[in-house]
Amino acid sequence: MKKLTKVLALALAFTLLLAGCGGSATQSTSANEGQTAETQESELKDTVIFAQGADVTSLDPHIGKETPAVTVHGQIFDTLLATDKDMNIIPGLAESWEILSDTSYKFNIRKGVKFHDGSELTAEDVKFSLDRAMASSYVSYIVNFIDNVEVVDNYTVIVNTKEPYAPTLMNLTHPSAAIVPKAIVEKDPEALKTHPIGTGPYKFVEWKPGEYAKLEANPDYFRGAPKTKYVIMKVIPEAAQRTIALETGEVDIAYDLSANDLSKVAENSDLKLLEGTSLSAWFLQFNTKHKPFDNKLVRQAIRYAIDSQTIVDTLLYGAGEVAGSIIPPVAFGYQEVDTIKYNKEKAKELLAQAGYPNGFDATLYVNDNQQRIEICQVIQSQLKEVGINVEVKVLEFATFIDSTNKGEHDMGYYGWVTSTADADYTYYPIYHSSQHGAPGNRSFIANADIDKYIEEGRVTTDPAARLQSYKALEQILTEESPVAPLYYSEVNVGTSKKVQGFEVQPAGYHSYLNVTVSK
Repeated sequence: MKKLTKVLALALAFTLLLAGCGGSATQSTSANEGQTAETQESELKDTVIFAQGADVTSLDPHIGKETPAVTVHGQIFDTLLATDKDMNIIPGLAESWEILSDTSYKFNIRKGVKFHDGSELTAEDVKFSLDRAMASSYVSYIVNFIDNVEVVDNYTVIVNTKEPYAPTLMNLTHPSAAIVPKAIVEKDPEALKTHPIGTGPYKFVEWKPGEYAKLEANPDYFRGAPKTKYVIMKVIPEAAQRTIALETGEVDIAYDLSANDLSKVAENSDLKLLEGTSLSAWFLQFNTKHKPFDNKLVRQAIRYAIDSQTIVDTLLYGAGEVAGSIIPPVAFGYQEVDTIKYNKEKAKELLAQAGYPNGFDATLYVNDNQQRIEICQVIQSQLKEVGINVEVKVLEFATFIDSTNKGEHDMGYYGWVTSTADADYTYYPIYHSSQHGAPGNRSFIANADIDKYIEEGRVTTDPAARLQSYKALEQILTEESPVAPLYYSEVNVGTSKKVQGFEVQPAGYHSYLNVTVSK
């Protein structure tokens, strides 16, 4: 973890300093794009199948922002900029860029890139896409630092920001900043939900909700044709069943294996276990619109009552780390100042101070993932010890998202990926008062001081000043406790040994461009 932590920190620091420069900085394309496979085609399968625990929420990249959606539509669409496996920024649909000032960025778009319908990508598509993302109630937080997008000519755009914004370039790598075809979406604004058309390495074929999605290789992809003709995503909610599917050859790749299956996969001579540092944190959000969660003493009490180390040790088998913040240690801006540690007696004391010496009843919402359910059951048991009676409500993933967006929960169990490796990507949607509901603030907290420090961290390009703002922010978050950080997870993926070219990406957005499966 330390090695990647250093890599990400250095990469982000460089990005931040670069974003703060006045002059220009031009980036060139990689020399290794479009390499051909050495293995003869006859020795390879024409399909790679991967399994994940939840289904796509939407194939429209400006709606479906959750990881299970991005794993699919991220193969269909591209962004202006991209990242490599170490989270370094690399060219995407923009072959180069210049920083004109601390609020203005010029992007030179690749010529000859085609959407899957054969139409050519132009600057108009880029402007339309970023404007559309800014207008989306689901993903606007990713791009709402943008003031406007100017079309200079067919292959040049200038992105102007409202204020200096340190993570500008990193945010433009996010899959929800995807570039979509203007002509198609203007004709039918709903088109991408069921039949997405992008410029990516794979074209959409079919999606059967709750079961699978199928994609076909784009032979005209600008980085070179994918090495495997078809990619199929299968929905297998239970982690144990994903392991079985991997062992039996039903799937070639399985995401997010159960912690107690990791050693079994690692020891299987036909399989490989890939592990890596994650940008994910897991936590509870307390609905501050519901009593008694409007009382910060109650929220603090629950945090004291939860023994996260037991969760890590018994349910994750040590494959995690107790969290004091929802910013992972590998991300820029991590500032753990939290002083709340497991203390059952302190929890009881705070409940009594809040007027609930005998506890109360509450709901805890979670989606239908077996490990997550088991974690919530442990939390249920721990809270019972301080008098809080918790009903664990298990919902299908899309229903869970919709219900908690609407604020139907008392508490909700969530995971969040700091996809850009920059704290603003998480702080802003989870805590800012303008981001209630779908963007991420499902605690519905509205606190002027929280907003103040988040906004300070957004507009300064000085890394040291940003860290000071985030330290002050974390101190307030400890006091207000709208969220209970639980643990940081690790990325794990199981694959057949017949799989080649698959790389673990810290944000979990794994590419299939160069993946092959031997027969």
